[in-house]
Amino acid sequence: MIRDFFLLSIRSLGGRRLRSWLTMMGIFIGIAAVISLISLGQGLEDVVVGQFSRAGGDKLIIQNSQSGFGPPGSLAVADLTDHDIEVAKDVRGVDVVVGRLLKSAAIEFDGTTKFDFIASYPEDQREADVVNQAAGIKIFDGRHLKRGDKLKVVIGYDFHAKEIFSRRLLVGDRISVKGTPVEVVGIMAKTGNPQFDSAILMPYDAMTEALGIGKIQSLIVATVQKGYEPEKVAEDLKKAFRKDRNLKKGKEDFEIQTPKQVVETFGNILGVVEAVLAGIAGISILVGGVGIMNTMYTSVLERTREIGIMKSVGARNNHIFGLFLIESGMLGAAGGIIGVLLGVGLSKFVEIVVGSALGTGLLKASFSIPIIIASVAFSFLVGSLSGFFPAYQASKLKPVEALRYAK
Repeated sequence: MIRDFFLLSIRSLGGRRLRSWLTMMGIFIGIAAVISLISLGQGLEDVVVGQFSRAGGDKLIIQNSQSGFGPPGSLAVADLTDHDIEVAKDVRGVDVVVGRLLKSAAIEFDGTTKFDFIASYPEDQREADVVNQAAGIKIFDGRHLKRGDKLKVVIGYDFHAKEIFSRRLLVGDRISVKGTPVEVVGIMAKTGNPQFDSAILMPYDAMTEALGIGKIQSLIVATVQKGYEPEKVAEDLKKAFRKDRNLKKGKEDFEIQTPKQVVETFGNILGVVEAVLAGIAGISILVGGVGIMNTMYTSVLERTREIGIMKSVGARNNHIFGLFLIESGMLGAAGGIIGVLLGVGLSKFVEIVVGSALGTGLLKASFSIPIIIASVAFSFLVGSLSGFFPAYQASKLKPVEALRYAK
């Protein structure tokens, strides 16, 4: 019986192809939006979490409280100092402590001036290893900076891959950092992060002299010794800084972030964005449900004679009700399946286009089978609920009146 209902529903929908497509449009647009947005968002989160995992979950970032948006340390109310580095080193569980100076400066080459970020690079090898691992720095051409390099720099991949200046920069070129001539000794490999790919690494002392600033730090990176919990060490660091600065708990003028906190913050922001976009897509699905209801009411009117004939040969009310309910559910499910296919295709298209345009692998589509199944099931549910009242109306038609009305 159920199999016959499905076959009759398929035959009925096939006989009204254009109307069926138009009816499903609202459903599959909404489902396509949900699948593509969630898959891209999940993919982005997976990449970010993966990068933090590769960088190591043992690194803590210390910086003064910020008053705006920008790269870490670029908008700090006050810079950190070498004294703060010593405070961090004295905390139990802290292994290597690295100060980082991040500033924007004028870069000049061949008569053209651009403004880009300059980042300090430590001379100590252990500290340099921490920076390389945390930022994913590898050398594409040339070499890393080493102890004794004063007027040497390593440039980001974009300076070599793109014509930011009159031509692409090469190892051995001489550029100027705020009027100070320096030599390019290395080119960083592409990281996929636009901030890193367009940055310049420079020895700390040479950087402070070129920029005319004192011995300050934009942020401090501290690694945690094996056997210690990063969250516990972070709390101990907070206590040490509060004591050193004579601050009460809750009145801190500094921030200490763990990798877990960064990932959670990113996930919360992404979750809010996904919820808003899913809500907008849900409105489209509900509009599609209204379209299904309208189509099913029309179908009941058009098939009144068919209903009368079916009842006259023994069909019961629940048979008619089930037939129209299944038909409306199939409209919703078909729209959901088409929407899933469109969503998968759209998200992969965006991944390819963005990857090609920006040359970054930060945006990848990640598909969740449970979400796909739930989307199709939800579409079927919306279709079934939308067809409930039309199906009920059809089931209550009396055979004689239905046949007379159809004439």
